[in-house]
Amino acid sequence: MMNAPRPRRSLIQRVTLPLGLVALVVLGLEPVNLAQSLSYTKGQPVIPAFEGWENNPDGTFSMLFGYMNQNWEEEVNVPVGPANGFEPLAADQGQPTRFLPRRNRFIFKVKVPKDFGQKELIWTLTANGVTQKAYATLRPDYFIDNVVVASETGALGAGSSNPAMRANKAPVVAIEGDKTRTIKLGQPLALSMIVTDDGVPKAPGQGQPVPSEAAVARGMNRPPVRLTVGKSLGLHAKWFVYRGPGQVTFDPPQIRSWEDTRAGANSPWAPVWIAPPIPADNRWAATAIFDTPGTYVLRARADDGLATGDAELTVTVTK
Repeated sequence: MMNAPRPRRSLIQRVTLPLGLVALVVLGLEPVNLAQSLSYTKGQPVIPAFEGWENNPDGTFSMLFGYMNQNWEEEVNVPVGPANGFEPLAADQGQPTRFLPRRNRFIFKVKVPKDFGQKELIWTLTANGVTQKAYATLRPDYFIDNVVVASETGALGAGSSNPAMRANKAPVVAIEGDKTRTIKLGQPLALSMIVTDDGVPKAPGQGQPVPSEAAVARGMNRPPVRLTVGKSLGLHAKWFVYRGPGQVTFDPPQIRSWEDTRAGANSPWAPVWIAPPIPADNRWAATAIFDTPGTYVLRARADDGLATGDAELTVTVTK
């Protein structure tokens, strides 16, 4: 008899605090120090996350995964293998090996067959000396659709959707040029993607009025009004490192693909962030410079606020 699936693991971990610190929390004293004690720039683990599953037209299923890098700055590299692999399928299921800071939701999919049944798909990840596992199953309560994805990423608050938003189609990304390239270390690599979108949802500067500078300033200083993460709407595109051994510098600096919630951050999750104007030819261009030889996978992502579309470029950097 097959083992029953393990319960879904929450990304919110229980924290055991000293009694004196608990008293401070209860009394409302030193909240800033408590927050700082639980916030790190580096050295912390990365927690893999099973986000849910969806149906495919051919009768198979796709399991969606993301992760929580508990660092605010450190980008953790974990090559595919025992420290970053799947079972019972092959270890490499297209997962990232470069883990960007903080929460990254719905990053990749793993297709499983029609007869997967009650089996478990397990993603094991060891980062900064700590091993964590995500257990994926086809339990009915893990089924997701585009509305669930938009809600989980913070794009939809309670009662904020409408029929047009619920019918939104994800942007489509087409990388211009070869999908596999070779470049010498230190040389700039020209990047270009064409993004096609249905124009939904409307956003400031993209069919909606742009707020005044005074309104933006007030929003930057306003305390958070929701307990969960909030995300601004508006079509935008960005490049980021999905796999690779070194650092990549993009010009212009790219919009964050991870949930940077700090005021003033170039991130859809930052307060009063506004999407940039859409290029007239729908072509989003950038350059990239690599600091370490090796093979990289760059991800081109288009995001309309509600849904994302991805494409990938493999780059070999030689000395």
